[in-house]
Amino acid sequence: MSLAAPAPVEAGEPRAETAPGIAVGRPSAWWVLIAGVIGLLASSTLLVEKIAMLKDPTFVPSCSINPVLACGSVIGTPQASVFGPPNPLFGIIAFTLVIVTGVLSLAKVRLPRWYWVGLTIGTGLGLVFVHWLAFQSLYRIGALCPYCMVVWSVTVPLFAVVAVIAFRPVMESNPVANAVYQWRWPLVVLWFTGLLLLILVRFWDYWSTLT
Repeated sequence: MSLAAPAPVEAGEPRAETAPGIAVGRPSAWWVLIAGVIGLLASSTLLVEKIAMLKDPTFVPSCSINPVLACGSVIGTPQASVFGPPNPLFGIIAFTLVIVTGVLSLAKVRLPRWYWVGLTIGTGLGLVFVHWLAFQSLYRIGALCPYCMVVWSVTVPLFAVVAVIAFRPVMESNPVANAVYQWRWPLVVLWFTGLLLLILVRFWDYWSTLT
């Protein structure tokens, strides 16, 4: 009887689960780890600059570049602390968990499916929050925070990766879910394109003065 370990999960490769937990392929594990590191760095920088602004009202954040790309105009708004503490604090907690998950996955630790489902739900809630923040930045505050946009940018592909890990059996058996699975990366690219177009249109009066 063969005792060979099952192959790790990779996009486009069928696999059978013969042991507890999910074996995650190295590309997906790296995706999770890199997204966590980038998100943690961006969130930490935002929190440091938020504290600096609280200490010194004249402090100019490093990402305040012009009237549109201006962290200072965003960090000081109520939307930046919608749950009470500064939003980056929650980002630090969440992305630390993502980093730990990525490290464990690279170490071939087979985390249970319920863990990945929970991470997908948490990332999905983060995705909803990201879209709310994007709307507030574009149409209520009227300024963009570059570090915030970094967090937005890693949350979307992170959700695509962890959702596939958690729900791949469902995606393979359901035609509609399978179509979403097959087109997940074009959909991510479409999201980025849509966001860039919204930014271009919303601040066209400013961009047009740069030419």
